Order: sequence, then C-alpha cells, then structure tokens
Amino acid sequence: MSFTKIILFLLFIHSYTFYSQTKMITPPYLKKGDTIGIVATARKNIVDNLKPAIDLMKSWGLEVIVGSSIGLDNNQLAGTDAQRAADFQDMIDNPNIKAVWCVRGGYGTVRMIDLVDFSNFQKNPKWVIGFSDVTVLHSHLHELGFQSLHALMPVNVEKATPAVKESFQKALFGNTLEYVVPFDQENKLGQAEGELIGGNLSILFSLMGSDSQINCAGKILFIEDLDEYLYHIDRMMMALKRCGCFENLKGLIVGSMTKMKDNEIPWGKNANQIVADITKNYRFPIVFDFPAGHIHDNRTLILGAKVRLEVNEKTTVLKFE
Repeated sequence: MSFTKIILFLLFIHSYTFYSQTKMITPPYLKKGDTIGIVATARKNIVDNLKPAIDLMKSWGLEVIVGSSIGLDNNQLAGTDAQRAADFQDMIDNPNIKAVWCVRGGYGTVRMIDLVDFSNFQKNPKWVIGFSDVTVLHSHLHELGFQSLHALMPVNVEKATPAVKESFQKALFGNTLEYVVPFDQENKLGQAEGELIGGNLSILFSLMGSDSQINCAGKILFIEDLDEYLYHIDRMMMALKRCGCFENLKGLIVGSMTKMKDNEIPWGKNANQIVADITKNYRFPIVFDFPAGHIHDNRTLILGAKVRLEVNEKTTVLKFE
C-alpha cells in the first residue's frame, strides 16, 4: 500500500471514529410551567385549528405562545421566507420559550433555513419538534450537533392516538422511551447501537450536497414518506446508496410509506420491497412498518439520541438511552 493510500485510510478511520463517537447535545427537558412556541416554517395555517394542541399542552402543565407566522397567507406558504424565518428566529432566541413546535409540514422550510442564525441556539439549545418537511430542521440541527424530536404536530393532535400523545409527553419531559413492535416478514434480523437520525426520505434526498445533509457513519437511519411514486422511492434509495450512506450504517428503521403511487406500467415492487432490495447486500438490521410517519399512530422519536435496536424473529425493540 502506498504512503498516500495509508494516509487516506487513516483519515477515513479518524473521520469514522469521530462521527460514530461524538455525542449530540440533548436540550433541557421540559417541566411544568414551561412555555412552548408554535410556528409555521412551511405551509400556511390560516384556520382556527390549534385548540386541541393548546389544550393538550395545558393539560401537561405547559404554557403556549402562538407565533406571528400562524395565520399568514402567501399562496401555499405561511408568509414570506423572511417572515417565517423571523418568527422561528424569535422563538429560538427567546429564553422563555423552552421548545419550538412546528404547526405542520408541506413545503417551505428549506426556503427559510439559511436565513436563520443558530448562534444563540447553540449556546442555549431547546427542542425543535415536528416531522415531514421539518426534517430540514432536524437534519440541520444534527449537523450542528443537537438532538430534536420527530413527533406529531399541532394540526395532528386531534386525530393522534393515545399512544402517540403518551410518547410525545415522555420525550418532552425526559421519561424513558422504548418501543416494542410486531415482527414483519421483510425485516432483517440483528442488533445495533448508534445515534438515531433521519426523517422524511424525500426531504433527506433533497438535502444531499447541502450543509444540512445527514452523515450516516455509525448511525441508525429512520426513513418514512408520503404520496410518492414507487420508482422515485427507488431513485432516492439508490441515491443514498451511491453517496455511501449505507456503507457504515448501523441499522435502518423504515416507518410508514403512506399513499404510495404507481405508474400505468407497474414498478413491480412496493416501497418496503424496494428498500429491502437495495439494501440486501448490507449486514445491518432493518425493521419495516415502524409506527412513525404520516399515520395517526406517529410515535415520537428522539433524533440524535443514542438507541439500541434489536430485530428478532418475534418483535423489534427500539430503546432510547
């Protein structure tokens, strides 16, 4: 082996060790009397639909502040990019706000992310909460070294299952979080430990090559999606494979693949089969149909937290450290 190759190999080992051992920072857990802020970073929310979410927070002893982006109307978006960014900025900079809860997904967070200054957040982190398009924020925060909550959003509270609300409360207040889910025939058995990252597959794909791109080395990846063509699921999974995401991945959790679409000429595989086929030559464990994503039973995941994943012949156990 040449001297150059030896140096490159050592740099790779150093990089892998760094990313697999560096622990993400956990924001302070909430306690009764704390305040949570609701903002819109993407699609507009102009209807009066926040009462169930506000009532839920108050039942847990929390106060709620509704941000200035709620009610703004700019075609599909909640105001301009600058308005959404300013509201989010105010929430993360306000020391009295202990968590920022994104009202809904849709599209638009990527348009405002680069307008946000995270310097104060890095000194005084807080929980950022949501899923779907909020994956932009999750991925960006993970690259900065902070945990966040992949969880239900205010517009989903009314239809959320009791188990979803319970998991959200446990995560917010720092109680033990563990899931046991039924066996799925597509699963790949095994055990793994690592930091949990990920979110919406389409958003992760759209962030590739940006400052918010995820680093998969030594991690356990969670993915889910909604309303996508099956061939595009294949395209996105191939992109993750080709960029090296699966090379040093410790495990894969596949959540709901909801309302998938097909062309007139069928693709020939469903979403889970596509994922299984593209990852078949890797040895990490995989669990399918995990209860998280665009479903009413959308359990909370602490992204950035260290987890233990065990996939066996009977059940799958996901335990948070």
